Amino acid sequence: VVENKSSGVRDEYICRFLVAATGENSEGFLPEIPGLESFNGEVLHSSGYLNGQRFRGKDVLVVGCGNSGMEIAYDLSNHAANTSIVARSPVHVLSRDMVRLGMFLLKFLPCNVVDAISTHLAKLKYGNSSKYGIQRPRGGPFLLKAKTGRSPTIDVGCMKRIKRGEIKVLPSLTSIKGDQARFAYGTINCFDAIIFATGYKSTVLNWLEDDKNHFNEDGMPNKRFPDHWKGENGFYCSGFGRQGLLGISNDAQKIASDISLDLGLSIVVQ
Repeated sequence: VVENKSSGVRDEYICRFLVAATGENSEGFLPEIPGLESFNGEVLHSSGYLNGQRFRGKDVLVVGCGNSGMEIAYDLSNHAANTSIVARSPVHVLSRDMVRLGMFLLKFLPCNVVDAISTHLAKLKYGNSSKYGIQRPRGGPFLLKAKTGRSPTIDVGCMKRIKRGEIKVLPSLTSIKGDQARFAYGTINCFDAIIFATGYKSTVLNWLEDDKNHFNEDGMPNKRFPDHWKGENGFYCSGFGRQGLLGISNDAQKIASDISLDLGLSIVVQ
């Protein structure tokens, strides 16, 4: 049964198979920061960010140093905002060319070798990034992508601004009071706006009512990768494995093959 929330109209469909393909990144995620409701300035998620023009001359905090966070921080700096970025977790920062090279080399070399090459190139280009507050993870960038689905951050020019001190790197945000933000180690800074580049979350539990046992409270499959795609009674899910576009493609092929097997059909996956 499908219900249109705006009109209240309900439609009933009968099927042998149901594929949930709404993905793991349906809605912007805002972390619970003590005192956030008391913040006097503007709070927005990266999904609502357009450009840095209206932040010119303002003190802006970007929370998150993934691709969105780094790109927004760079854009804010281009628009003369006083920009700070929170780097809570270690992250690999690579140039676009390094990522392309790594993906090409993965066709011929083991992942650990490609990771060693990529990490060495990053050190040559950016130096010791921990000096500027950007810690590197222990595992290599492509191995972490395969295991956790977390992509390396592609540098669009932000690292140069960080090294020159034009963008300030701060540790974990612990609490907020008024316009003051407190960070790990007790640092306190004042801001006019906070932009959360903290990723997205699944919304499957908002609409799926009869097969919630397949998903945990975060809207992700209870079965771990690579067995996450198949549920029970003809239920499947695609795009919930934290494996990016390649993972979605693999899920779709497995689902199509499984359904065709059930129906006694033969398919050719191109």
